[in-house]
Amino acid sequence: MIDLLLAIIFSGLLFIIFTIFKKNDIDVFQAIVFNYIVAFSTGMLISPVNIHYDEVIHQNWFPGTLFLGFLFITVFNIMGKTAQVNGLTVASVSSKMSLVIPVLFGILFLNESIHFKKIAGIVLALIAVYFVSKKDSGKLNLDSFLLPFLLFIGAGTIDTGMNFIQHFYVPENETATFSAFTFLTAFSIGFLILCYRLFQKQTTFHIKNVFGGIFLGIPNFFSMFYMIKALQAKNMESATIFTLLNIGVILFTTILGLLFFQEKLSKQNFVGIIIAIVALFLVR
Repeated sequence: MIDLLLAIIFSGLLFIIFTIFKKNDIDVFQAIVFNYIVAFSTGMLISPVNIHYDEVIHQNWFPGTLFLGFLFITVFNIMGKTAQVNGLTVASVSSKMSLVIPVLFGILFLNESIHFKKIAGIVLALIAVYFVSKKDSGKLNLDSFLLPFLLFIGAGTIDTGMNFIQHFYVPENETATFSAFTFLTAFSIGFLILCYRLFQKQTTFHIKNVFGGIFLGIPNFFSMFYMIKALQAKNMESATIFTLLNIGVILFTTILGLLFFQEKLSKQNFVGIIIAIVALFLVR
């Protein structure tokens, strides 16, 4: 439970940091790219296992780092385009609703238990995600359905992929190393994209974006690290973990938004919070 709580806190901090980026005019893509190398360095620093770089490609989990690293960059770009085309509300709801995919994976392929109470909790969690994410000014205009659908699939695939890989291929003492090399793959791909954009003069480099990446990298690493640690625990099924994690992040970021960013909640948001709390009790 401690690992899950830490995963919620660090994941919630990412949304807060992105809000700070917006207020300080930091290029999000550049910060994301540099955050990955910081996350990689953090993982290697805390890893209890000393694996030489030439041995990494022989680890059972190495192909998984390539798969997830590619998805990290790809889904991030889809999220940005979805926010631009369909609006931030649609992007937020699409990514959070994706918890359905890892939940179903756990039930169908990992033989996790399924009963009425859990089903009711998951359904209520999805309803809560919608109401808490929706703003009065946000219009769920789904005229362009492709991008939200791709975001839904992509975000769900990342969570499912991490669950599958950690379940079958990652020993507990190699969690930090696996996480680190996943971020290194994401950095390598993102850095090539950034270099291309700079060469094509599609963007301009600023040193503050590097500092933004440093600021983001450490909590980003620990959000993934503790999520995997929570999934490795034997006292809670992955369907429950993903539901609690998603709802927990929403509640945590909502509270921080109220306290530190003067955000206001609509009646729909309050309804969503109440539903989320009920869902927590049902799936815990």
